[in-house]
Amino acid sequence: MILVTGSLQTRPETEAELIALCRAHCARSRMENGCVAHNVHADCDDPSRLVFIEYWRDMAALEAHFALEESREFVKAARRLSAGGTRMQIFDVTEVKAGG
Repeated sequence: MILVTGSLQTRPETEAELIALCRAHCARSRMENGCVAHNVHADCDDPSRLVFIEYWRDMAALEAHFALEESREFVKAARRLSAGGTRMQIFDVTEVKAGG
């Protein structure tokens, strides 16, 4: 499974528009083949920081997501509306069940 984390900072004058954009992007992404989860959250320590957590079935599914025009347009708009750039990390992970 592929785990993607990302974050960006809001600006007061574009915060509502940016949050709506991010929520719409997550909802659209969840409909894609291979998307296990795609969510955006406000950081409890810094509410102006939005944090993305995404799970993808495999790298091919994530690459297909990145190739979509809608995904590229989201990144452009998010950069324009945010305070600075975006940060993203991609991990190849294996789920480990907690034993008890």
